[in-house]
Amino acid sequence: MKNEEDIYQKFESLADESSEENYILKLYVAGFSPKSNRAIQNIKEICETHLKGRYELQVIDLYQNPTLAQGEQIIAVPTLVKKLPLPLRKIIGDMSNQEKLLVGLDLRQQPD
Repeated sequence: MKNEEDIYQKFESLADESSEENYILKLYVAGFSPKSNRAIQNIKEICETHLKGRYELQVIDLYQNPTLAQGEQIIAVPTLVKKLPLPLRKIIGDMSNQEKLLVGLDLRQQPD
């Protein structure tokens, strides 16, 4: 019986871990201007605070890869694209509005 209890406890702990979804984020910037640098720092801080160990952040400089903007339909920079978990979301700006960012990433409920 003890072996069955151990297996059950391991299964439960794995189920708890898998309920924490991993985030795939892409931040589109245009060069490393002060606004771009601010956006990078702000999103990294939010990710480390709220998503530590469960996010992948890719910073894409559209000066280096301009064709990538068309595929994602990026019309302004900086723009953060939350690919996963669904739904896909786009957040435009320097990511300094922490409340807006947390709501956009589905980490906090939208205030009424």
